Amino acid sequence: MRPILLSGHERALTQVKYNKDGDIIFSVSKDHVVGAWFSYNGERLGTYHGHQGALWTVDVDPTTTFLATGGADNTMRLWNVQTGKLLKTWEFGSSIKRVEFSSDGSKLLGVTEKRTGHLSTIVVYDIVQDVDAEQTDEQSLRIVCDESKATVAGFSYGAKWIIAGHEDGSVSQYDVKGGELLDNVMVHEPDMPITDMQWAPDRTYFITASKDKTAKLISTKDLNVMKSYNTDTPLNSAAITPVKDYIILGGGQAAMDVTTTNARQGKFEARFYHKIFEEEIGRVRGHFGPLNYVAVHPLGTGYCSGGEDGYVRVHHFDKPYFDFMYEVEREQARM
Repeated sequence: MRPILLSGHERALTQVKYNKDGDIIFSVSKDHVVGAWFSYNGERLGTYHGHQGALWTVDVDPTTTFLATGGADNTMRLWNVQTGKLLKTWEFGSSIKRVEFSSDGSKLLGVTEKRTGHLSTIVVYDIVQDVDAEQTDEQSLRIVCDESKATVAGFSYGAKWIIAGHEDGSVSQYDVKGGELLDNVMVHEPDMPITDMQWAPDRTYFITASKDKTAKLISTKDLNVMKSYNTDTPLNSAAITPVKDYIILGGGQAAMDVTTTNARQGKFEARFYHKIFEEEIGRVRGHFGPLNYVAVHPLGTGYCSGGEDGYVRVHHFDKPYFDFMYEVEREQARM
């Protein structure tokens, strides 16, 4: 599985995202540039310029028409994917840590950072599905997270609920219409921040990654923890693979926490776990620093990771990946 190395950022990667077709990867980093790449060969498609300061988050709508970004310049921005034109800028009192479109692309969510004088909020805007249309300044929903700040959030299936992960290790479920808190469950160790949350393809369950060195598979409906994956390193990202029942985890000790610079010491590998059996089945090395984000190709044919080292590594799975089976899975396949 020879990786393709994408070198277009000058600073650490913060998020990488495939579009729905899986042919384009979008990347953001602390260097305020948004990159677009062809996933097949790693060729650079273009860049989006306008943000000032570090970027934290990126998402693309289901039709690859709109791109949303958020960063430390306290703005959330909407772009025309094709032309690179900036369509809308929403300004806030603190930085934007996460953006996400609903599964039909009609809503855009943003998570704002907690700062002196500014509480952490989850905001939602209705998106007009036309690049020439004027986008609204009005928030259709604003949820204030006064207990513990939200670090990640997203829409459930059918945009029925908003699910958020918090700095205190808990996960919340909010009503999409009124924003009422319906449920809050402590899923990770208390005061261990949730660093990432990614959906299963049908959004009926999701996975969280945490600084407590675990990832959890959680049911969207009742926030029940279904599976737990234990590692020996703080996690920054966790993804669910379609086709095969695997989980990919990324993380690693930050440079200042590692006494030696050996890549193995820092544990800078993508870790593969079996989704059902909760066992580690393999690792992929390569990054010279923590993996800050892992994204899986929508068709399950590969994955990419963005690292603290400033590189995006794109992997296309080879045949053994699809052929590997546990004994019990082989028996099921024979039946």
